[in-house]
Amino acid sequence: MSHAQSPTAPATPDLRIVEQRVYRGPNIWNYEQAIHLVVDLGVLEEYPTNLLPGFTEQLLEWVPALTNHVCSRGKPGGFVERLHEGTWVGHVSEHLALQLQGEAGHDLRRGKTRAVRGTRGHYNVIYSYIDERVGLAAGELAVRMVNAAVAHDESFDFSTELDDFLRLAQRAAFGPSTNAILEEATARDIPFIRLNNASLVQLGQGVHQQRIRATMTSKTSALAVDLAGDKSLTNTLLSSAGLPVPLSDTVRTEDGAVAVAKQIGFPVVVKPLDGNHGRGVGINLRNEAEVRAHFPVAAEQSRRGIMVVESFITGNDYRCLIVGGRMQAIAERVPAHVVGDGTHTINELVEITNADPRRGVGHEKVLTRIAVNDAAVALVRHQGFELDQVPPEGTMIKLALTGNMSTGGISVDRTFDAHPENVEIAEEAARLIGLDVAGIDFICPDISAPVRETGGAICEVNAAPGFRMHTHPTVGEPQYIAKPVVDLLFPPGSPARVPIVAVTGTNGKTTTSRMIAHIMKGLGKQVGMTSTDGIVIDERLVKRADASGPKSARMVLQNPRVDFAVMEVARGGILREGLGYDRNDVAVVTNVAADHLGLRGIDTVEQLATVKRVVVEAVPRNGFAVLNADDPNVRDMRRHCSGSVIYFSMQPPGSPERTFIDARLRRGGRAVVLEPTDRGEMIVIRHGRRSMQLAWTHLLPSTFGGAARFNVANAMAAAGAAFAVDVPLHDIRQGLRTFTTSYYLSPGRLNMLDVKGVSVIVDYCHNPAGMRAIGEFVDNLAEQKEAALDNARISRIGVIGGTGDRRDADLVELGAVAAAHFDAIVVREDDNPRGRPRGQSAELLVQGINERIAAGEARVRKIDTVLAEVDAVRHAMVLANPGDLVLAAVDKHARVLAELEEMSSSAYAGSRADEVRTGDPDLDPVELGEAAEASAEEARGDYAEYDAAEAAASADSGAAQH
Repeated sequence: MSHAQSPTAPATPDLRIVEQRVYRGPNIWNYEQAIHLVVDLGVLEEYPTNLLPGFTEQLLEWVPALTNHVCSRGKPGGFVERLHEGTWVGHVSEHLALQLQGEAGHDLRRGKTRAVRGTRGHYNVIYSYIDERVGLAAGELAVRMVNAAVAHDESFDFSTELDDFLRLAQRAAFGPSTNAILEEATARDIPFIRLNNASLVQLGQGVHQQRIRATMTSKTSALAVDLAGDKSLTNTLLSSAGLPVPLSDTVRTEDGAVAVAKQIGFPVVVKPLDGNHGRGVGINLRNEAEVRAHFPVAAEQSRRGIMVVESFITGNDYRCLIVGGRMQAIAERVPAHVVGDGTHTINELVEITNADPRRGVGHEKVLTRIAVNDAAVALVRHQGFELDQVPPEGTMIKLALTGNMSTGGISVDRTFDAHPENVEIAEEAARLIGLDVAGIDFICPDISAPVRETGGAICEVNAAPGFRMHTHPTVGEPQYIAKPVVDLLFPPGSPARVPIVAVTGTNGKTTTSRMIAHIMKGLGKQVGMTSTDGIVIDERLVKRADASGPKSARMVLQNPRVDFAVMEVARGGILREGLGYDRNDVAVVTNVAADHLGLRGIDTVEQLATVKRVVVEAVPRNGFAVLNADDPNVRDMRRHCSGSVIYFSMQPPGSPERTFIDARLRRGGRAVVLEPTDRGEMIVIRHGRRSMQLAWTHLLPSTFGGAARFNVANAMAAAGAAFAVDVPLHDIRQGLRTFTTSYYLSPGRLNMLDVKGVSVIVDYCHNPAGMRAIGEFVDNLAEQKEAALDNARISRIGVIGGTGDRRDADLVELGAVAAAHFDAIVVREDDNPRGRPRGQSAELLVQGINERIAAGEARVRKIDTVLAEVDAVRHAMVLANPGDLVLAAVDKHARVLAELEEMSSSAYAGSRADEVRTGDPDLDPVELGEAAEASAEEARGDYAEYDAAEAAASADSGAAQH
């Protein structure tokens, strides 16, 4: 098609893809998996489609099915109307990508195009996909099509491009048998994960999973497959059970084949012992010459060099499908052939037959194109014809000896025609070999008559039989044979999914995830958990990494031991790939605060909340969202939840947040709240009018006597999640009472240890909101200790560092927040500066500290910069005196804790005793007097007495509670 170039059209269109993302689960754009392209329109930003002459006509010539797209008009042809009225080519590429996938047999209709904020000419193009390789290729071809249609590029051969794309789709697609099983599984809400680029698929999740490879299943016996592959042994076993089989023997040589053929009697069949799909099978060989001629053909298809020679049974070829010991379908297989019409040659008849739209290459379509190869030429000659001859009208010319669909044969459904005796024979054959899914090949004159009377026989038993001939017969009704296969793997009523609890938020999500996992472990569950520290399966760390993304979630769901999953879900994973699963039963959102802003187009807290909200949107109707009612951004997520909502709040009765919750409780809602009592704060679970006391906050080890307010909130969120999955109240209580922030249960999160009389807290705090929370904890803990020591003053020393990819303002704010809580601050940096020059992050932190000092709102009196993390911790310990508090907000907690453990050892104390014990005179607590000069051992003794008193008080409170 040629068009005159318009003077207003761009001479060199330059639409291009600048970024590609593949979302493998729910994401910020779509509830389902999707492809996300960021495209740059270039000069085409100035040219909507109505200013591009011939553009719409060219696209419709290439892809006529675009006329069926409804677009925003809600009616077929709506998209074409938009093209004529004028729309931008980014939107056009979205529709082309969807339609190209449609040409490959993927029925997809969901897509959207949105401008990229702040970048002129850049657009987000989002569209659904089934196979990601096909989806990405469709997007790339769509962009090339747009550019070629704009420039009227005669060198762009769309037919060739489309053929290449369709071949890629055919290579990537599941075969018809696998696809039939997956369609049935999807209809039953059984999730699946593709485990390789072929047909190995996991159905179900965790402990409930089953696997299939085409029509072989987790229940298919390897021994049975080997037996079915040995055709001679199969015949022997069937014959010994009295089932009708042809006479046969195995040979390795051509002379041996001739000898056996003479012994059995002509005509015979010669085939490879370990062959399949009818390859190398020679039938109706009537004399020695034909046996010798076919032997090399069979040998070429044999892996072991062993051939089977068996008596030729005359009749039709029937395939009986047996699933779970029961006959499910029978198809008559007719070899590839053409029927003469008295006008066309055999070659022309083949072309006419192959033009049937149902025929494709391989398993691309329900029928396979007939291949005219040397074997077909020889067979035609054997029937007395040449390919360029015109056969008489009504004459059937065979082009293949066997009726396999893969060689161009057709199928006729005979499921309800079979004689009961034949059905019984086929079922018995499958049982004898031991196959759960078996294809029994009968050769007999008529399947409706008993084969023992008509002279028929079983010629083969096949493992992994193809379903195409049954699901898409050429003649007759299709049989829905995937249903019994899925019934075999997942009997009606059996579960296929494991419960999934997804936890997200700016701060507290790791600790909350660990609390939930700890509660479920107490119930005997084998919990699979992802977190920023790694993947944990049944309390074993199987991978040490930041595992809060979708790939880690899939690893958990693929583990066959997992019967409960707790997924920490981070912002980065959602933006990069979406969720790693299709839905979560419970979504927990702890809070949303300023962190990671300025990255991947997320610039405000409200936008960050939209990202975190994806886990809430992934909650089904029978699921729950556990939301922090004290955070407005989190509370508003309730509008996007299809299931029920459980709120948690730390605000007192009568506050606006509690009033909001009380209104929901009156309508039967659920919540976890704090109730003041004369013994302290009580965590209470409320459901409508019911009120269930859970635990006093000061008795939970993770709260350090109630001082760690953020862990109170985390415990409430964990209790809400456990309540959502019907954990009994006493098990929730027991889980929270036994969860501690020790390094073994919660590595890197509020780990406290004593180093020569100095209380050291190791935590991952790295943003202003987290620093406020942990600063409040340090203040509360210091006040508790000062009160226990008659108001003696305890110095608070902080080791802080900021992540390099945060905004300058965030790092400055982090320093300013820390300045209000610590007497001395040691500023460090992460090993990975994340794009910043070494030392720049530390300078911004110091800037924030100094600004707070200048404003007269700082507690800090000493600021040191030591960039290396371990060196910074060592320096803080030099500054500390016995009795002081040190917060080490670190990135690599394992090595820091190892260093602190070494400091506690006698060898370390001998080499650096003076450094550690002396401390900084400027920070000596004046009120301690002689205690400040006492030995570290005496100071530890004082704290040991304090700890014992505190433990006794807790025990008394516990007894009172019981």
